[in-house]
Amino acid sequence: MMRERLEVIPVGQWGLFPTGKPWVIAGPCSAESEDQLLAAARGLCPSATGGVPAVDVLRVGLWKQRTHPGGFEGVGAEGLPWLRRVRRETGLKICTEVVCGAHVRACLEAEVDLIWIGARTTPSPYLVQEIADALRGSDIPVLVKNPIGSDLELWSGALERLASRGVRKLGLVHRGVASLSERRYRNDPAWDLAARMRVLYPELPFFFDPSHVAGRAEYVPELSRRALCEGFDGLMIEAHPQPSEARSDAAQQLTPAALMTLLASLK
Repeated sequence: MMRERLEVIPVGQWGLFPTGKPWVIAGPCSAESEDQLLAAARGLCPSATGGVPAVDVLRVGLWKQRTHPGGFEGVGAEGLPWLRRVRRETGLKICTEVVCGAHVRACLEAEVDLIWIGARTTPSPYLVQEIADALRGSDIPVLVKNPIGSDLELWSGALERLASRGVRKLGLVHRGVASLSERRYRNDPAWDLAARMRVLYPELPFFFDPSHVAGRAEYVPELSRRALCEGFDGLMIEAHPQPSEARSDAAQQLTPAALMTLLASLK
């Protein structure tokens, strides 16, 4: 698989990750209420760690693609003012997942600091193109998660579509791939897939999502350590103030305190 080097702006110029590696993006799987989101952010911001930043960017899902109908599909654009309040009151940068052009436009209007394209959207050239078109003329950083299946062409194609519309702040997120076989983790870590993508795109920052690989909070620390040994630049981890009450992915979310303990062990 041959490709040309992407013309990108180095991550050091994004203004999002001042603390040095590993860069950390963390927060709840889903925004459920303004109070819940603020509680999570306050547990992750520098004031919770004696003024030493451990988390660079707060992540949260506003629009949730559910496998079955009737599940919690997120609060949508209603949560964007909550994110802005988080940034104002805690100093954390803010990011969320987008699925279509309308989501991009709402995030740009709300001045969200970073967006990502999820594993269910990356495999759809149509949706990725719609997102890319909506991003034309903006300078917001965009992270692209690998497809649920181990398809390097679709992952690479998503990057090319974004780059063709002038997106220059690009990064990757590896969240493992689905597997039908019995495994220790929710998803196959597929370390070899990530390594091949790193060879293809050495110019891009590369994050690892241990939460979606693990499926259970107890496995997040071991996967985070392995990811850093594998050469990942940063981590995207789910953390909820009360994981047992989370409306999505409850089993894989750490408490803010547990996340801080983990990050302290990685420095």
